[in-house]
Amino acid sequence: MNHADTPAPAPTTTAARRRPLRACALAASTAALVVPQALMGSPATAVTPATAVTPATAQGPRGVTAVTYDLGDQAYRLPGTGEPVEIAGTVHYPTDLGTAPRPLVVQLHGWHETCADRAAAEARSAAELAEDWEAFAAASAKLFSWPCAPGTRPIANDRGYDYLGEQLARRGFVVVSIRANGINAASVWGDENASARADLINRHLALWQQLSASGRGGLVGAFRDAATGKPRRVDFRHHVDLNKVGTMGHSRGGAGVTWQAADRHKDQWPAGVEVRAVLALAPAYNVMTEDMTAYEITKTPLAVLRGTCDGQVGREAFSFAADATARSTAGFRRLAIPGANHNYFNTEWSPESGEVAARDDAGHDADRPGQCTEPGGSDYAPQLTEAAQRRIGAAYVEDFFRRYLGDDRRF
Repeated sequence: MNHADTPAPAPTTTAARRRPLRACALAASTAALVVPQALMGSPATAVTPATAVTPATAQGPRGVTAVTYDLGDQAYRLPGTGEPVEIAGTVHYPTDLGTAPRPLVVQLHGWHETCADRAAAEARSAAELAEDWEAFAAASAKLFSWPCAPGTRPIANDRGYDYLGEQLARRGFVVVSIRANGINAASVWGDENASARADLINRHLALWQQLSASGRGGLVGAFRDAATGKPRRVDFRHHVDLNKVGTMGHSRGGAGVTWQAADRHKDQWPAGVEVRAVLALAPAYNVMTEDMTAYEITKTPLAVLRGTCDGQVGREAFSFAADATARSTAGFRRLAIPGANHNYFNTEWSPESGEVAARDDAGHDADRPGQCTEPGGSDYAPQLTEAAQRRIGAAYVEDFFRRYLGDDRRF
């Protein structure tokens, strides 16, 4: 969703309501189609979707098991506001964990509705059409509440990356997608929101460090089969390498992983944890920050991916990250994916899921069927299907983590 620092005034259209604050540079036309680039060297390389769909790493698949854990919707309270946040996540891991510890990848979703209240979603749409902003706010409050009202199902925003967790687990990683509905419903914005998400990552990492090192802690006995919900015993002792952690954040989650990995905040990492690679997927950075050093990363590789039809995050995702890594000795890479929007990277946010508030956020023109651009843009590309967008994105995510966590320099 959008990444404005403060609640915006009443919108006149849904697109306007969700459009983020953007840097002035967004008035310029879209740049080259696909741009994987290390800023310190090689020129931009054009890559078509056809060449990116099948990852070069697709070989030797392993069996994968998925479990969940949930320590409660009010596991802790945000400092300062006292608002509740859950500790919950979905884990994909190689069924045969083997003997050597495996790198850990932590995934974090961004800002999206928290409660699957279909009646509230319909009421919000009707209120917007009627320009009844009091009713609009009341309906939005139901969709962005935490915990959800009794009888209302939480939206499983963390499950939107199951496809990516499974793919990475097949390559030997343990992958944890964490849920941040409490933060989405909270009143923290801008840098405070990024800081809260970073703190959530660190809380999960502390649990995993304790579990892997000693087989103790809050995750003991907490795992349940992801499909059936039945308790499942998994012995992760000495099977997770907390010295090789990668983080992937989508939307505001991208700002969260950048904040968490920033030089200034490394002292907040749990003991025994080392983050070695960071990937920001369509990151919704707080472009109005007055303190870039809070995001500065100089020793950890950072990659940023964004679709050319992203309706919620503008091209400042690249420029902001470039500024944050301007003094980096580890490298910064960026990739623009033609025809990709914002929401299709998360299956729960995508229309084919049938989930509440799922939508296609790309900009469209009736005179250009099958094509898309960023809202208000003029550079169109054939729009990728949900499956194709995720396949392309997952290919690059996999290669990035195999390079920096698996020490495989072919990628």
